[in-house]
Amino acid sequence: MVTDAAAAVADIPSGARIAAGGFGISGIPSVLIDAIAALGIRDLEVYSNNCGTDGQGLGKLLERGQIRRVVASYVGENKEFARQYLAGELEVELTPQGTLAERLRAAGVGVPAFYTRTGVGTQVEQGGLPWRYAPDGSVAVSSPPKPTAEFDGRTYLLERALPADFAIVRAWKGDRHGNLVFRKAARNFNPLCAMAADITIAEVEHLVEPGDIDPDSVHLPGIYVDRVVVLTPQQASDKGIERLTTRGHVRGES
Repeated sequence: MVTDAAAAVADIPSGARIAAGGFGISGIPSVLIDAIAALGIRDLEVYSNNCGTDGQGLGKLLERGQIRRVVASYVGENKEFARQYLAGELEVELTPQGTLAERLRAAGVGVPAFYTRTGVGTQVEQGGLPWRYAPDGSVAVSSPPKPTAEFDGRTYLLERALPADFAIVRAWKGDRHGNLVFRKAARNFNPLCAMAADITIAEVEHLVEPGDIDPDSVHLPGIYVDRVVVLTPQQASDKGIERLTTRGHVRGES
């Protein structure tokens, strides 16, 4: 247990590799992200499904210029992200979503690399994808080609694991030993990010006593979690909406 989010992230240095959980802005560790923003560290390399939206989630770190490099599978909801990338201020490694998940999982179980069919015959295999632009619009850094191998008559490409120095995740329920339960879409990347890091910090909405969570209901065992931060009711309920959709008036309805 850690007293608060500021104490939990205090030893994260500039240049750290951070795996950040969440799917869109569902299940993001928003309180820990705010604490990292306040810490003012820079040159971060972030591994996440996406990089938040403008002014929300990891988007706050982007706006402050704290992120140097992003490995993600989707970045389409953030105008500042696009601006920094096209201006050559941000390095971006786009990777297929399932491959990103497996790269994180592989890091968590000690597998250095794996073969997959995803990306075979595309620029993912061949290289040349623009990772970072120069200020004049030319490509300063591009993706390298990936090694391939044949198995049972089919071609596979080699993807490397994605180990992180720190992971920040958000759980719906947890105990002080770090046994965690996630809700719905929040379960997609939070457990994988937690597995991939040397030090994992979890913010928890509802803290329960050890033993209160049925072992069969634990989504992530405490062996992967190093620090637990308990959220206040206000912090737990403060959740953003990525895209608000409302039902318009239908003719004939009163």
